[in-house]
Amino acid sequence: MDSAAAAFIDQTLRNEASEWRTWADGDDSVGGLRVYGASIGAIRGTVRDALRRHRDLQHDDITALASELWAVPVFERRLAAIVLLQGQVDLLTGNDLTRIEGFLRDARVPDLINPLTLDVVRPLLTRLAGPESERAHRIVHRWAASDAEGLRAAAALL
Repeated sequence: MDSAAAAFIDQTLRNEASEWRTWADGDDSVGGLRVYGASIGAIRGTVRDALRRHRDLQHDDITALASELWAVPVFERRLAAIVLLQGQVDLLTGNDLTRIEGFLRDARVPDLINPLTLDVVRPLLTRLAGPESERAHRIVHRWAASDAEGLRAAAALL
């Protein structure tokens, strides 16, 4: 069951759909994911509006919302999860790399891997210090030898 914020994002993205953008629905260009057909601008605006409607979201709420969005194999939902994390990266901790690792394992396409890596993981790694930083860098180093293509691609970008 989606939270109110996830339900709002999903419904708004469906409403923003454009039929001509759905040409990639389920094909290899989007890693076999479904496509609603919403533009990147609509995705960004929808996440911004959701955060305005749900101002009380804290760290655990943000990461849970990202997971809710990611759980459904729809390109725009997953991109919305990334946009959410991009805007809230200052709330993230080294422990969140486990969740992000799961996202990267199932990201399927560079259009999801690249922004998740460059706009979420990289700034998170830059901000961490001490033992938390050392642990995070060990995790990312491990990604380079992973059997998951998304993790190897992410490690190569960092």
